[in-house]
Amino acid sequence: MKLIVAGASGFVATEVIRQSLSIPNITSIIAIARKPVSPPLSLGPAADPSKLRSVVLDSYGSYPDDAMKQLAGADACIWTVAITPRKSRGLDSDEVRRVCQEYTLVGLQAMFKSRSEGGASPFRFLYMSGSATERDQSKTPGWMPQYCLMRGETENQVLAFAAEHKGVLEACVAKPGLITASGQVLKTVLATVMKYAMSMGNVDVREVSAAMLHEVVHGFEKEPLENEDLVRIGRQALERAE
Repeated sequence: MKLIVAGASGFVATEVIRQSLSIPNITSIIAIARKPVSPPLSLGPAADPSKLRSVVLDSYGSYPDDAMKQLAGADACIWTVAITPRKSRGLDSDEVRRVCQEYTLVGLQAMFKSRSEGGASPFRFLYMSGSATERDQSKTPGWMPQYCLMRGETENQVLAFAAEHKGVLEACVAKPGLITASGQVLKTVLATVMKYAMSMGNVDVREVSAAMLHEVVHGFEKEPLENEDLVRIGRQALERAE
């Protein structure tokens, strides 16, 4: 399998790449980012760093010919490009929408175009969103409504594009809660607060990464993948890898 990891320099994507280098079924990893991406630290004994290829884009809204050549023949993509809710508070709403929504659709279309030129099986696109997003545009979420509706609208657009190309494209949305990591004390405390104050779950970065990798390799179990699904699938995948 040839896997594309978009937003490859980010927190979750770095862990996705770290794990994917040790998965035999994944033979090539195309790391898309706005800066060069190197193999992460603390690789496992079975890791093969030679599988990683870094593709640098000036913008996620444009894919020049050399980038399209690198995408050609890919079997799946894990898309992590977004502006987080916290960072979005200090930015213009049009810029947030551009990064979170427009870039996602442009990237999906570019990958589909490069894949449609060859490939016997459907291309799998996994869009990482969040548990608080709202697909029903008639509702008003109680927390950051504009942001949550925009991300939910993006989910709808990704799934609609896949529905238009049924049989050659499969899409799924991962909706994790707060993503934590070992040693991040403040984030762990915040996760506990959000669990009780907002009924928002949390998932470890190793678990969500393992879950998303399992789903693009073996097929989507369900859509969407809620936080509890990601925890369950991720833990099972990590146990099998030990």
